[in-house]
Amino acid sequence: MNAAKNAMSKTLSHAKLTPHRSATRGHSDHGWLNTYHSFSFADWYDARFTHFGSLRVLNEDRVKPGTGFPTHPHANFEIFSYILSGELTHRDSMLQKGSEGGQSDKFYKMNRGDVQFTTGGTGIAHSEFNEHRKDTVHFFADLGDPVEARSPPRYHTHNFPDEDKKKAFVTILSPLKGGPEATAEEEKQAEPRIPNSIPIHADFVMGAGIIAPQNKFEWIVGGKATDNPKRKVFIHIPMTKGGKAKVRLDGREEVYSEGDGAFVDNLRAGDKLSVESVGDADAEVVVLDTE
Repeated sequence: MNAAKNAMSKTLSHAKLTPHRSATRGHSDHGWLNTYHSFSFADWYDARFTHFGSLRVLNEDRVKPGTGFPTHPHANFEIFSYILSGELTHRDSMLQKGSEGGQSDKFYKMNRGDVQFTTGGTGIAHSEFNEHRKDTVHFFADLGDPVEARSPPRYHTHNFPDEDKKKAFVTILSPLKGGPEATAEEEKQAEPRIPNSIPIHADFVMGAGIIAPQNKFEWIVGGKATDNPKRKVFIHIPMTKGGKAKVRLDGREEVYSEGDGAFVDNLRAGDKLSVESVGDADAEVVVLDTE
């Protein structure tokens, strides 16, 4: 009877859901850095988890005070950091006085709710350090598919308040208007397909929500920002509530805990994927939607 009830509750019978449990992630503790890898990275390789559409890297990092990633170069790839708690200071070779968010001509301090997105383009060098005196910073570090080096390096920093994410999924990233064939002017304007999101050079949409226990959000697959009807989604639940946050997807029986992810395949643009919070604490959920 329960099996029948669960089957009836599914709204996306054509979708295939595959768990990616926290215990199957790569993990390294370097003392200053405690990091989990959802996809093969550095010395950790798993043939099951090499990439997902445009997404190549999804690391959940904790960096201790006074430590961080020293200056290193990037070209072509697109990188974004999503701050869960603490403070992360970004410095790069592009920052010019007056264009750094009013903080300094040399750095940008990111806090809870901030997302920084960098297009490596023809080349950029940056560092990310936890310069706070006592607090560990907890954040996602993500790397997307390489884009043509013809585009100039560019970065965007935007804050996405918790108040908004507690109401519904908020779109964080959406495709650059003009897509792969964007003109130089469209590159300069850097306008995303979804207003108030950050533009990315890929058919890729990222969203985030904070779902109270016994509440449910819906993610509209493709985010109304793509012409590609075939989609797939990776759901991830960050480790923010000491294990008290849990979710169910698409009304199915499987429960996902903090640190877990789920591959949702065989989706179509416009599908509505439900995410229900079934734990004892608000569930922060990150959605990565790709072709």
